[in-house]
Amino acid sequence: MHCTPCTLPSGILIRIGGHNLNVDEILNRIEYTGSREPSLDVLIALQHAYLYTVPFENLDIHARVKIKLDIPKFYEKIILNHRGGFCYESNALFSFLLDALGFDVSIIAAKMTNSVISSPGYSHMALKVSLDQDYLVDVGNGKSVRDPMPIPGDVISQSEGIRYKVGQYSSHEYALFYRTEETDWLPRFVFSKDHRHLEEFSVMCHYHQTSPASIFTQQRLVTLATPNGRITLTGDTLTISQDGKEEAQAIETKERMEEILNKYFKISVQLPDY
Repeated sequence: MHCTPCTLPSGILIRIGGHNLNVDEILNRIEYTGSREPSLDVLIALQHAYLYTVPFENLDIHARVKIKLDIPKFYEKIILNHRGGFCYESNALFSFLLDALGFDVSIIAAKMTNSVISSPGYSHMALKVSLDQDYLVDVGNGKSVRDPMPIPGDVISQSEGIRYKVGQYSSHEYALFYRTEETDWLPRFVFSKDHRHLEEFSVMCHYHQTSPASIFTQQRLVTLATPNGRITLTGDTLTISQDGKEEAQAIETKERMEEILNKYFKISVQLPDY
């Protein structure tokens, strides 16, 4: 599915499963107008563009709309309908974009962890991009690292007051480690560099949508990174963080919730009754 970047015409269409996916439409959606050469600088710019325009959100789960592991479906939802998604949706679609632009990209499986108890395998999807070396890329994990991270490496990325790095976790696994002012380095998620296929995530994708134990079924979550902070809707509370300061407000009606979604996340939906 690779395309040569220097030969990409305007409006390039790539056909998957009987559907045409327009690369320019994806770039327009994430408001990216820069170079398309497969380089580290372009990868950084693309990742930032995606994180600043596509929210991490679970609204379909609470509207009981089944999320299927299908890239044309992700394209329709995120690009054509101007929505967001959770890890399987956003990272799979971003992988498609990177591949179309000529990057050497693979889907990889990860396990979220609280430093003591790890979630099951495939509970998180991330990406590996190979340039001068392998990089961890993730556009589907909410408040997390925003930059491509060398696997492993001494590079430290900082955002929202948290530092991140990638290091060895076991003989065959790596971890994205994070550190705050209150904690030493802890693993956010554990992963291997082995290439995985989209359908391998189907069991955990179903679990996240249906299990009462899943964090995604417990309350609505919509969050979008900004250059200076983050905008987050958790349950019925909107929190705007900027330059280390937070302001929260309660959302009391469905109509106000829909206004908030449109104003801050550019999501236009009719929510189910409370």
